[in-house]
Amino acid sequence: MDRTENLITVENVSKKFCRSLKRSLWYGMADMAAEVTGRSRSHDALRTGEFWAVAGASLELKRGECLGLIGRNGAGKTTLLRMLNGLIKPDHGRIEMRGRVGALIALGAGFNPILTGRENIYVNGSVLGLTKKEIDARLDDIVEFAGIPGFIDSPVQSYSSGMQVRLGFSVATALEPDVLLVDEVLAVGDIDFRTKCYDRLEKLRERVAIILVSHNRVDIARMCTRVLLLESGRPKHTGSVAEGFAEYEGTGTGGPGFVRAHTGFGFLYAKLDRTAIAWGDSILISVGIVAEDEMEGVLFRMSIMDSSEQALAEWRSEHHGPPLTLKKGENHFTFPVDSLRLQPGSYFCNFIFSKPRIAQYLVLAFRHQTVVIEGDAGGFCSYQL
Repeated sequence: MDRTENLITVENVSKKFCRSLKRSLWYGMADMAAEVTGRSRSHDALRTGEFWAVAGASLELKRGECLGLIGRNGAGKTTLLRMLNGLIKPDHGRIEMRGRVGALIALGAGFNPILTGRENIYVNGSVLGLTKKEIDARLDDIVEFAGIPGFIDSPVQSYSSGMQVRLGFSVATALEPDVLLVDEVLAVGDIDFRTKCYDRLEKLRERVAIILVSHNRVDIARMCTRVLLLESGRPKHTGSVAEGFAEYEGTGTGGPGFVRAHTGFGFLYAKLDRTAIAWGDSILISVGIVAEDEMEGVLFRMSIMDSSEQALAEWRSEHHGPPLTLKKGENHFTFPVDSLRLQPGSYFCNFIFSKPRIAQYLVLAFRHQTVVIEGDAGGFCSYQL
């Protein structure tokens, strides 16, 4: 097993789309006519209504490496994955993939909805070059991992979205791919299945090149050796996970947990009135913020997140009083939060100051203080603040 060979090579790849369906169809026919007649046309220039979905992306990935694709919705992550999987053709640049490619990009992609789950397994295996005997040897493992034995002989069109993801991931990972492409469709599955998926990915990682698309920072940090940040289709950062998320969230040099989206604000501190409370108790949060200028009509919001960065609860100042006024310089506020009732587990908070209708805001996630909350059924909740 050669770990020095690049399984994925992408050189200056770009892809454009047209916002108008009518123009897109016309451009498509014109491009096909140009190819048939041998006429060359520059793919670098945008025509009316076109935009770059991906522009100038380059990457290399070896066996044993995992690349996280991050960026906001519409940044070009799925478009790049579709080009890597051969579903769409790049307008510019070169893509080279070596070995078998397993992909879970779109819900139900690669499945014939009329065929049963079992039949789709054999079709997918045959496409990857496996013999019937080889697929037979993996069939029980695929069905067991997917957890749908009672439905494996039912048409895929009768499956729920979660069942399709279960079968799709199980097939993509069990057929021994050299390259694995996973989009954020795993978010459709339940938490137990997602845990199984990431356990399997960790086992596969040593012998597979993986590209993972996710908005979940915990999953990216757990799985990926580095990240590629896309912004409006263009690569903005390639390198370490920490630096990639710092660029993604606009933190710059603000330090760990500090997310700053606009100048003019700065957090001084965030702390609780005590570090241990009973389940259902109230707390007082004290927050200090520094402002460059006086500002009226400012709102404060606290979001409580679990370890996978899913919001579980939210507290908003506008529901408990008038908007805040920030004076120039230091400002100190205390906010009561009533009756915290969460199941035992680990949590942290995001603190957000914002002013409606203008793009001036700052987000801060403190994670240096732990608050222990005793649960109804024993155990404890720890709030990272």
